[in-house]
Amino acid sequence: MRVRFGINPLTWTNDDLPSLGAETSLETCLRQAREAGFTGVELGNKFPRVANELRPILQAHDLSLVSGWYSGRLLERDADAEWDAMSRHFELLHSLGCEVMVFAEVSRCTHGDHLAPVSQRPHLARLEWPGFCDRLTALAERMKKEGLRLAYHHHMGTVVQSQQDVDRMMEGTSEAVGLLLDTGHLTYGGAGNKLPSMAEQYAKRIVHVHCKDVRQFILERVRNRDASFLDAVLDGVFTVPGDGMVDYPRVLTPLAAAGYSGWLVVEAEQDPVVAPSFEYASKGFNHLHSVAAALFH
Repeated sequence: MRVRFGINPLTWTNDDLPSLGAETSLETCLRQAREAGFTGVELGNKFPRVANELRPILQAHDLSLVSGWYSGRLLERDADAEWDAMSRHFELLHSLGCEVMVFAEVSRCTHGDHLAPVSQRPHLARLEWPGFCDRLTALAERMKKEGLRLAYHHHMGTVVQSQQDVDRMMEGTSEAVGLLLDTGHLTYGGAGNKLPSMAEQYAKRIVHVHCKDVRQFILERVRNRDASFLDAVLDGVFTVPGDGMVDYPRVLTPLAAAGYSGWLVVEAEQDPVVAPSFEYASKGFNHLHSVAAALFH
């Protein structure tokens, strides 16, 4: 199969809500990820950020480093300053064989604020978009030249959240800016029924995929009360592929047709006390592998 299967450590221990899974060790996370069938993991808050320390830990579990989240601030600084700020993170990923770096603009973001309703997320003014896109392009082109693709992560509570935001960003940037397609965030953001068409439209620029499913009845409830992103997570809005409303065969078919050969990453922010980590990691792997086996030959 030409795709690889990775998982984000959020299944065991949460970066935005460190109390979730705080007692779970990195050793447990990596051991169970491999036992569930995954061959790669993304960075999490318990990972050492020095290549010579992290490499042998991953090798001991026969796991590759898939990528790692980077919080960008291109609305506050230019591309050169952003490059300087990200250089250590870039070098860590590059030295461990990653092909993409997950990038999200977090200026003015609200997704980490328990008290901020989703409706209060930031929006870019019309006149801000060109400058933001120019800086993003400049940064992505430099990253590509140095050996990593920028995988832009649209995310709830940020300036690039909706389908319209994604369209605006993609139209305003060069081919160097790759897209991270996150099925959960787009579904939560209102574009769930557009996922297959967006996958088809941007297939050639999608360089990374986060496979996060959504529980429809909980989504309806948190939307109804305009909950914060973190409260929605605690309520269980997200789950692993095959346990929610996302139609993965329809979403992944355009990517397979376009020749996608990167990582498919299971990612689901859940409380491990409510959703046992190994059980859900295995469930997500089995569903995703089954779907992909029929598409990515």
